[in-house]
Amino acid sequence: MTTRIDVEFEGEDGVILRGWLFQPEGEGPKPAITMAHGFAAVKEHGLETFARAFAAQGFVVLVHDHRNFGASEGSPRHDIDPWRQIADWRRAITFLELRPEVDPDRIGIWGTSFGGGHAIVLGATDRRLRCVVAQVPTISGYDQGQRRVSPDATAALEAAFAEDARQPFRGRAPRKTRVVSSDAEEAAAYRSPDAMSFYTQASAEDSWENEVTLRSTRAARSYEPGIWAPRVSPTPLLFLVALQDTVTVTDLALRAYENALEPKSLVTMPGGHFSPYETEFQTACSSALTWFKHHL
Repeated sequence: MTTRIDVEFEGEDGVILRGWLFQPEGEGPKPAITMAHGFAAVKEHGLETFARAFAAQGFVVLVHDHRNFGASEGSPRHDIDPWRQIADWRRAITFLELRPEVDPDRIGIWGTSFGGGHAIVLGATDRRLRCVVAQVPTISGYDQGQRRVSPDATAALEAAFAEDARQPFRGRAPRKTRVVSSDAEEAAAYRSPDAMSFYTQASAEDSWENEVTLRSTRAARSYEPGIWAPRVSPTPLLFLVALQDTVTVTDLALRAYENALEPKSLVTMPGGHFSPYETEFQTACSSALTWFKHHL
């Protein structure tokens, strides 16, 4: 039987990060997987289902909330800096490899969406990782932004970024925006019905708030994890790509996969960005599990 315990560890700059550790049955050190979520999401947004499936097959699994989100500490709340998240995740790897139930030579990483981009970067820069799974990963913040924000709206968005940059000099906190909203008059990162359904799911209602700093969007638009894809090699890399993804955008992911070097594998599935958590869960989960079993 799999057990889940609450854990915490010190991230970059002393921020306390919190998460869940899933422990499978049996004695002795076991292979392990470190997991985290994407843009403005928390671990309650569907990660436990993946983690339990992995743990049921004998893996120790660590799932943590990024700083400033969910159970983890950090301020300002709901603020995203991809490079701080990556530095924290590196500390999560260290925390995991020092656990007595973990074989430190058999640790893999699983990241999804924005966290999928982080998994690519960490796979390229941390050779403690023995394999990488990047699910519907962010590839290019710039190119995604060009697709998702119309040219007519770009000038107003850049003006908002500039005004937000002046806030600290006026003694004010960073501006906030909605993560999801169906109101066209309200600033939000996502508006699609599937994004609304995913972020507002009942399992996360006690741990998630529908807000993110505006500067998080600016940081995301300048984040380019795809350039690291060719550098993951010789660490084995699995891409899980949704064929109708308009968030991290299907063709960007496919191009990044083509640029990656061997050993690598690609699994595609129908549906949009959120389908791996829902209609295509079985494909996404079983493909990742097969990859981890083979390489860990």
